Amino acid sequence: MRTLYLECNMGAAGDMLMAALLELHKNPDDFLSRLNAIGIPKVCVTAEASVKCGITGTRVVVKVDGQEEVSQDHHHDHDRVHHHHGHGEHSHNSYHDIEHRIGHLQVSNTVKQNALAVYKRIADAESQVHGVTVNQIHFHEVGEMDAIADIVGVCMLLEELAPDQILASPIHVGSGHVRCSHGILPVPAPATALILQGIPIYSDQTKGELCTPTGAALLAHFVNKFCTIPTMAVSKIGYGMGTKDFEKANCVRAFMGEAAETQEQVAELVCNLDDMTAEAIAFAGEELLTAGALDVYTSPIGMKKGRPGISLTCMCRPSDKDKMLALLFKHTSTLGIREYISRRHALRKEYTQVETKFGMVSVKTSHGFGVQKSKPEYADIARIARERDCSIQDVLSEL
Repeated sequence: MRTLYLECNMGAAGDMLMAALLELHKNPDDFLSRLNAIGIPKVCVTAEASVKCGITGTRVVVKVDGQEEVSQDHHHDHDRVHHHHGHGEHSHNSYHDIEHRIGHLQVSNTVKQNALAVYKRIADAESQVHGVTVNQIHFHEVGEMDAIADIVGVCMLLEELAPDQILASPIHVGSGHVRCSHGILPVPAPATALILQGIPIYSDQTKGELCTPTGAALLAHFVNKFCTIPTMAVSKIGYGMGTKDFEKANCVRAFMGEAAETQEQVAELVCNLDDMTAEAIAFAGEELLTAGALDVYTSPIGMKKGRPGISLTCMCRPSDKDKMLALLFKHTSTLGIREYISRRHALRKEYTQVETKFGMVSVKTSHGFGVQKSKPEYADIARIARERDCSIQDVLSEL
């Protein structure tokens, strides 16, 4: 199984993660050229060699209007956040401004969705910390362009590296305090601590903020499991360097390689329904899938008193079980949910863009256990069928 393992022994920040992943990319220069062309205003991203404790790696430099926003620690991650006081602050962006900017970038829908999900984690944590709504959180424009470049860059790199699974070590958060415009905050900073709830963290005597809200949100969104490095044949290693110098090498280390095929566990959550409309059941299923369910399906059943009913099944990762239970109780009329833990054997999936007579079409290839299967993505086939006013079968036959 193609596995990416992130070693966060000195925490993580967005630029460090991007730099580590960039070293794994087959053509870093081409990637940076494309990243700089996606439409982030006034931003230029470059990479340079950096040495920490005798180890050479890469440092990503993000400049906005030709200026790099550098901080001795990472407290600009916090200084970029302010409450909205109702004044005409043209140098600030609201969360909806960020959504608009990311939505108009020249990147895939998957990258947009992942970037927005990462930003939502940050905005939710900041709003909770400051006791205001997400709409009242405003971000400094310069710092936010820097953060958008880090977040979107990581999302693009992960899409192109296409690991089957992403694992990471427990996260070293540092210790002491960090100074920002709000005052002096404990490490990990409150927003970072909220984002990292449920994720294994630790601290030693290293003073300073090692994990930023941006780094925490990226890890929380993408990492499937936090653990020690698995048994794997490593094919490539990347070093993403931070700015500050410590006694230990200040870097995120990324390992890419093949890990042994493993069995997954999935939770199956099942409830019986006899008093909901088809529309309401469909809505519940959509909400579960949007929240990360692996699959949602229904089966017709007969219930007590001769009533026809529906059995609704939600399959999810065990780590998402509590979230799915809450959504099932919220969006259905059920009073009880049955839980089954099952083993799942899944093929590995890869997505590639293929040039066809109709233009670029995304093709999903699944392989493992000695078999390989490929099929074009339904959304692309449906789009072509609508554009050409023909059937889906006609498009498939031509392809």
